Amino acid sequence: MASAARGHRWSRRVASLRESISTELWPVPVFWIVIAVAAGVAIPILDRLVDQDIAGFLQGILFSGGAPAARAVLGAIAGSLITATSLTFSLTVVALQLASSQASPRLLRLFASDRAVHATLAMFLATFAFALTVLRTVRDETEAGGGFVPRIGVTVASVLTLASIVTLTLFLAHLSRQLRVETMLREVHDETSGTIALVSSTEPGDAVAVDRSALGEPHILTAQRSGFISAVDHSSLVDTARRYSVVFAEEHTVGSSVIAGTVLVSWWSDTGELVDADALQAAVNDAYSFEYERTAAQDVGFGIRQIADIASKALSPGVNDPTTAVHALSHLSAILGALTELPEQRPGLVDEDGNLRVIRGIHEFDDLLEVALQQPRRYGAGDPDVAARMLALLDEVGYVARTPGQREAVRAQLGRMVASIDAADYDPTERARFAGLAAKAGLTLAAHNPKAS
Repeated sequence: MASAARGHRWSRRVASLRESISTELWPVPVFWIVIAVAAGVAIPILDRLVDQDIAGFLQGILFSGGAPAARAVLGAIAGSLITATSLTFSLTVVALQLASSQASPRLLRLFASDRAVHATLAMFLATFAFALTVLRTVRDETEAGGGFVPRIGVTVASVLTLASIVTLTLFLAHLSRQLRVETMLREVHDETSGTIALVSSTEPGDAVAVDRSALGEPHILTAQRSGFISAVDHSSLVDTARRYSVVFAEEHTVGSSVIAGTVLVSWWSDTGELVDADALQAAVNDAYSFEYERTAAQDVGFGIRQIADIASKALSPGVNDPTTAVHALSHLSAILGALTELPEQRPGLVDEDGNLRVIRGIHEFDDLLEVALQQPRRYGAGDPDVAARMLALLDEVGYVARTPGQREAVRAQLGRMVASIDAADYDPTERARFAGLAAKAGLTLAAHNPKAS
């Protein structure tokens, strides 16, 4: 049990660390700049050692000009790569602006974490750094120490420049794909599927059901800073609760916005004895990670929110693109279907002795279903294609729903969707179509489902 808990802890920590690094533009370019500088120092040294021993067939491949020509080539490479880097940044900024205005501001992080952007910047800046580093080793015959032209270094710099040109071409093609809303939807879908898989694989097998009302009046611990909860180290909370003989109850789920000074965790003492509240507060603070924005590392609801935002933006009068909203609803249907396959999340976590220690804040299926459908229903109930797709979504999710609670949540959403359609302005033919789709979804929910448990 302890080893499994440690495995879950490390899986979630690695996911959070990967999320933090992947959304920063600087780590990959800086790493390759360091490598390029090291190569720019080492290759001229190798040049000096093997210059007289280079085979004849290599003589025609390597740079054969003098010191002035070497300086001109390396200087041109350095200058052109800075220009290309500026172009790359400019195009990326334009892409960010388009994604923000046409889809959702929350999609900007997709471009910041785009590996193609990282690789392109790394290629350009590393080539620039390599050329500058090699340039400092070029010597004329009249200079102290005698003449020296790093032929291998200049040749490598030229090859890197050609590779950078190819990289720029590929980057432009990649960027044109990334600006498509279908690509954005697919990437958010894939990211959310990865989060669902992580949550499923790290779900503690020893979690138990909890009757919180039996615990009595709680004490409280407050948040020490404001922000979004990006991760919670439940193993640390369990260890702390066991050490002090208390039970913790989380008051917020991962992804929630918390304000400093408000309740973060409630707690009860097993023994009724006095507990060092300051020590508990410090331990709880260490177990919680806060960010200024939501992330997908452990937050299933964030991906659903992003796709729902795309649908809502597409339905706004300024955009008026219901087809995009229909596509977004298709992705939401697939994600909600995957959520129904998650193992049951029981809130109570126990220690090695089987004692209840932590009551988690978990994402309930009906809450996530509401996030997915609330805004599209409000803004799209008056569009026939969107309304029809939402009824089809409820039919699809109702078919794969595994538990009575899930089916009841879908049934409630179906009733609200029908009411919204009834309040909209449709002709009799359209209303007959919707009535048929709603009836089909109702039959699906009422029928025996072989997947239901």
